[in-house]
Amino acid sequence: MGGWRFGDPNGRRKWFSHTEPLAGLPGFQLAYETWGTLNAEASNAVLVLHALTGDSHVAGGVEPGHPTPGWWDALIGPGRPLDGFFVVAPNVLGGCQGSTGPWQYPVFPDITIRDQVRAEVHLADYLGIGEWAAVIGGSMGGMRAVEWAVGEPDRVKSLLLLATTAAASAEQIGLASAQVHAIRASPVEGLGVARRIAHLSYRSEQELQARFGRERQHDGRFEVESYLDHHAAKLARRFDPASYVTLTEAMNSHDVGRGRGGVRAALRRVKARTLVAGVDSDRLYPLAQQRELAAGIPGADDLRVITSPYGHDAFLIESEQVGALVTELVPAHSGTR
Repeated sequence: MGGWRFGDPNGRRKWFSHTEPLAGLPGFQLAYETWGTLNAEASNAVLVLHALTGDSHVAGGVEPGHPTPGWWDALIGPGRPLDGFFVVAPNVLGGCQGSTGPWQYPVFPDITIRDQVRAEVHLADYLGIGEWAAVIGGSMGGMRAVEWAVGEPDRVKSLLLLATTAAASAEQIGLASAQVHAIRASPVEGLGVARRIAHLSYRSEQELQARFGRERQHDGRFEVESYLDHHAAKLARRFDPASYVTLTEAMNSHDVGRGRGGVRAALRRVKARTLVAGVDSDRLYPLAQQRELAAGIPGADDLRVITSPYGHDAFLIESEQVGALVTELVPAHSGTR
């Protein structure tokens, strides 16, 4: 099974442990990474939240403990959009890169996006951060970001939501449920099937056609088939199937309006200055979902559209466009104040 395990190199990870019960757990730990220095006023902290198969390693290269390079490396470091800020990136509760997850338990409780944010609130308290200068997330990270802004409106000064939604749609739940069924039928092989299904939804039809068409390799496989096989094998080496199920089901349950009078009422609770952006070729999280967020959040500017052929994955790939949004929301020099 993939994922970080005790005894593996720690890499850049730090750990926060909470000993009180949460969401059916007797306690939990979160692995997290930080960059920069928290100022005396604790006013320059930025929370960066990863997507489904992401982790805390937002920036940096491949090194012991980190089998993949930072997934938003272009945002963090000298002269980059988050220069001058104290950046915090936790591995989500239920994940498999150092945080408490099903890899540690024979029976792991069902958890929600809201539970994951509750765990991150405890981390913020531990770090002495009363208000985030910004909370930034895309896809599943965007779900957590909007939950932060709705559930803790006085602790989020500004908000960037990328390629995400206020509530999972029927199509998103259906696609994700098919992946879960594959893993439950056969964890290792099923994880590969799940990744193939997911990766198709992460990219656009136009890109796949332009890159692969109907071309075959020397072994007779279609090139697009080989591409999906590669990504399936790559994920199996670094991710735990049970964590994939836990996080996918948390995403399926995501509804920021649950128990709050519906999505519209919930979004009105947000106090943060907000930018919402979607991807013009995203078929998994279509622009209509981001329009709902931008229209419903009182402090939101007009919807921004990332132009890209890469589909949903564009929020990870189009670093120049994403970086411009980050700089607009929190100008880099403001982090040093």
